[in-house]
Amino acid sequence: MEIIRDKTYDEERALYGSRGVKVINCRFDGPADGESALKESRDVTVENCFFNLRYPCWHVEKLSLSECDLTEFSRAAFWYCRDVEISNTRMHGVKAIRECQNVSVRNCNIQSPEFGWFVKGFHLTGCSAEGEYFALRSSGITFDQMQMKGKYSFQYIEDSVFTNSMLDTKDAFWHAKNVLVKDCRVKGEYLAWYSENVTFENCTIIGTQPLCYCRGLKLINCRMIDADRAFEKSDVEAEILTEVESIKNPASGTIRVKGTKEVIMDDPEAKGKIIYTE
Repeated sequence: MEIIRDKTYDEERALYGSRGVKVINCRFDGPADGESALKESRDVTVENCFFNLRYPCWHVEKLSLSECDLTEFSRAAFWYCRDVEISNTRMHGVKAIRECQNVSVRNCNIQSPEFGWFVKGFHLTGCSAEGEYFALRSSGITFDQMQMKGKYSFQYIEDSVFTNSMLDTKDAFWHAKNVLVKDCRVKGEYLAWYSENVTFENCTIIGTQPLCYCRGLKLINCRMIDADRAFEKSDVEAEILTEVESIKNPASGTIRVKGTKEVIMDDPEAKGKIIYTE
């Protein structure tokens, strides 16, 4: 493996098409303002590097990147890549990951609007993350020990599992399909509208008007806080350990709940049952 160490690159396509290289303690920055530093490369290891230019890693296969800093100017950093491992790295450029396959992100700090769109096989562990429209239309997500803050996260995702995480994100999981959220704290308005086959297990759910217009919705041993007008027009099977502010017109299924301050059943098509537990 060729080792490239302690270099600074600012030209266009500085390491274009590299094969079998290890890039250590390099800077991609400078007045030439070149882009696409590692485009079309393969079998690349990058350690302790600074990226301050656009589109550094497009069409890269078998990439391992660790202890790096991608600034706000390293926009659209990883697009059309396959088999990527990113660890202990700061990703602060917009649209950092898109249209990739088999991506692992560990112990990173992510501040990136439109992060992780259209990714297949997306594994995130131990990261802090902030951004709008996080992971739009991605599939095969595993999301563990994460701290997430944003808006419109996880919309249209499929076949994914979220565990042991703190999610503070408005309008999350809209149109999501075949998703398990387990042992998580989920805070945000209008949670998971129009979703299909989504299960929340041992979760705390916080926020107004959650879980409306859902199909195949399940709640197992969950707590709900500030949840008013919940479950409107949803097909739901729920076990709720706390009192709910209000439940409105569940379409079908059974909601077992400790209590409610208000039940609104003013739609003749609403057939859902509410059973109070001790």
